[in-house]
Amino acid sequence: MTALLSDAELLRRLVGYDSTSRNSNLPIADFIADYLDRPGVRIARNLSPDGDKANLVIRLGPADADPTRRGLVLSGHMDVVPADEDGWESEPFTLTAREDRYVGRGACDMKGFLALAMNRTRALDPARLARPLALVFTYDEELGTLGARHFVETWDAQTLPRDAVIGEPTSLAVVRMHKGYLKLRVAFTGRAAHSGYPHLGQNAIEPAGRAIVALASLRRELEGERSPHSEHFPAVPFAPLNVARVAGGVAINIVPDRCVVELGIRLLPDMPREPMIDRVRRTLTAALEGTPFTLEMIGDSPPMLLDAGADIHRTLCGEVGQTGTVSVSFATDAGWLQTAGLECVIWGPGSIEVAHRPNEYLPQADFTRAGHVLGRVVRRACLDA
Repeated sequence: MTALLSDAELLRRLVGYDSTSRNSNLPIADFIADYLDRPGVRIARNLSPDGDKANLVIRLGPADADPTRRGLVLSGHMDVVPADEDGWESEPFTLTAREDRYVGRGACDMKGFLALAMNRTRALDPARLARPLALVFTYDEELGTLGARHFVETWDAQTLPRDAVIGEPTSLAVVRMHKGYLKLRVAFTGRAAHSGYPHLGQNAIEPAGRAIVALASLRRELEGERSPHSEHFPAVPFAPLNVARVAGGVAINIVPDRCVVELGIRLLPDMPREPMIDRVRRTLTAALEGTPFTLEMIGDSPPMLLDAGADIHRTLCGEVGQTGTVSVSFATDAGWLQTAGLECVIWGPGSIEVAHRPNEYLPQADFTRAGHVLGRVVRRACLDA
């Protein structure tokens, strides 16, 4: 077991692992497991299908099944986005203290919360817990909540406590709903030929152009529609559709034999996935007038919605003095964890506005305050009678 570290030193160690999603996360997962391993702590690795990555499930406290599912889950992702962009003023994977902030890739999103969750866990005597505490740390959240989906599809989450805090950066606001993110791919197949003899080929890009026009029309339709939860997303109260990527052709003198159009739709909490996919398919079918195409779902991060009266929501709101509902328009692991019966809030130090950018940072004041709040929430959920 690694020696106990301060919150800041533990954050420095975590940031030092280049856990960019393109890499295996096993080195950082091994460090976390070693740091938390001691008598009374149960550690399991939920391996990805290829075995190159793992979700971590770390539990302490009573192991017997509790039909009330009291206790607490603290969850976060171990992966980070790349730090390849220009503009970094320090080494991205070396935590740098600068004025009132900690700078480094993942400091905000979301290794700050991981460090706090780990140290609040280390501070507990497993034998004294009245109710269980579980850490669920995932892989590949940044690629579309892949680790969380794998977890709920392969793990009996009913064995975990019901209340869960997912530590995405919210500037310590308590978030009880977020949009989902549905990713679709439309593909067209043509026939390659010399562009001087176009009658021998079939251009795959031209129908893709008609598809893009139809999708733009659908986007405008969606912008005019509202749902029962639109009021909680005042900046973008609809499901935005974004045609994000188009790829086709290999050379100007070759009739292109393939074209792919990829799009994303951010569904509101009350919008099921399948009707939206069917609507996209019908829109394309009408516009293409018999031209064949394939429509494939390439990513699915469900929306998340928690009742305002849920215990974990009321508890955290009371801790930070919040009244009313806060929502975000980005997807998180909570969407999948909710499908497994967990009642999730999104709450953590740092701002999403500085995540995924050069010189990503975590305010030291946020980090300190979050540590105090999280410690009280853990004690109330797992220790208090």
